Amino acid sequence: MKKFLLVLIFLCGAGMAIMAEEAMPPAAYYDSNEIGKDLGVSLSQRPNFGVGRINSGGDYAINMIRRTAPAGAIVHEDAAEIHYVVEGAGVLTTGGVAVKPEGNGVVFANIEGGYSQRVSVGDLIFIPMGTPHQYTSVEGVVGYLEVRFETKENQQ
Repeated sequence: MKKFLLVLIFLCGAGMAIMAEEAMPPAAYYDSNEIGKDLGVSLSQRPNFGVGRINSGGDYAINMIRRTAPAGAIVHEDAAEIHYVVEGAGVLTTGGVAVKPEGNGVVFANIEGGYSQRVSVGDLIFIPMGTPHQYTSVEGVVGYLEVRFETKENQQ
């Protein structure tokens, strides 16, 4: 039994040593000036809503968002989102049902029966896949890091 345990310990240690020697790629770093430039270009084209693209892949997107006005409801049927507020404040309404008014020329949907919460710097919001969300009020500006990712339910 002692020999078996010694061999097992040796094999585990050897396996860990091999894994420790395998080089991993470095982290990705994004310069704030580059993010700011992309956001600035977006805001120059659409002053109420700017998007600074940070990175994206087949199943995720990372953006810096800056809003200066309320907007219509959004639903991502294929992804969940995290918003981390880094600037300003506003009211975020989530849940309920996104409803587009008929026949009055209004392009954007609004949420009916949702939950409204004031959000400000330091707040983090997780929005599950398929959940309507909408900034219904903006106190000057609301800026947030948005991380959108496909969820397991969608990847099957």
